[in-house]
Amino acid sequence: MSHQLPDVQATSPDVTVGLSQVGVTGVDKLVKIAREGKRPIVLTAEFEVFVDLPGWRKGADMSRNMEVIDEILEDATREEAYGVEEVCGEAAERLLERHDYTSRAEVSMEAEFMRREQTPASDRETQHTVDIVASATATEDGTREEIGARVTGMTVCPCSQGMSTARAKQTLEDLGVEEETITEFLEEVPQPGHSQRGHATLTVEANGDPSVDLNDIIDIARDSMSARIYNLAKRPDEDYMTYDAHADAKFVEDCVRALAEGVVDEFDHLADDAVITMSQSNDESIHQHNAHAERIVEMGTLRDEISN
Repeated sequence: MSHQLPDVQATSPDVTVGLSQVGVTGVDKLVKIAREGKRPIVLTAEFEVFVDLPGWRKGADMSRNMEVIDEILEDATREEAYGVEEVCGEAAERLLERHDYTSRAEVSMEAEFMRREQTPASDRETQHTVDIVASATATEDGTREEIGARVTGMTVCPCSQGMSTARAKQTLEDLGVEEETITEFLEEVPQPGHSQRGHATLTVEANGDPSVDLNDIIDIARDSMSARIYNLAKRPDEDYMTYDAHADAKFVEDCVRALAEGVVDEFDHLADDAVITMSQSNDESIHQHNAHAERIVEMGTLRDEISN
């Protein structure tokens, strides 16, 4: 027996439910970042663009909006900028102007950024990759911009290392080594602990331009883990990184605490209402699960916590 189903309208004229965001994702554009006295850095950035859709409006005019969005992003990325967050801010403000039905426009972007550096022991020139993240939200009250980075490093588990240290101490005692010598040795030579690839993310959001240097954000994030890692590593560099990491073993939550300390030390000029997002994810080497820790906090609160 067949049953005829009633016609269903795609959008009911009686429903007036607003949508928090309507927009497009995966829009690729070239972005030129100006540098004083140097050629600009050219990034291939992927944008996501959204506007709020009020309940009284049934559609977002997606095809026409895509044309507007593309035009706005083209204009925002055509000229050199001094910060990717500024590109997002300009695009969000123009979206707000062009969409008279919305009260909020958001633009976010991600891009890979290459930095040159020297290896720690062999002093060879190499490069490392950083994921830049930026966003902006424009409303009638103004524009908030966010800039940050995701970096990769190395961490060592303090618990695992503690067990190795206890084993080494017991073995040396059984061999008749004097207590003072054992203590000096263990202080000089960090014992093994299971290590993991770590991923640190740090972003700063503020009214208007956050007034922070992206390179400082990257350095704070890289230094929050047990050790930096390098694309090129000769044997002396591998030894340096291994020793460095085991000399500063950190739990995943310790890395977030290190991010917090770095932010307060480097960005103490930020306003109290600046929002700091800090997260650490570790790809565990001897477990089937991974570890994650994060904190989102206003600068004023973070500053008080660190000072106390």
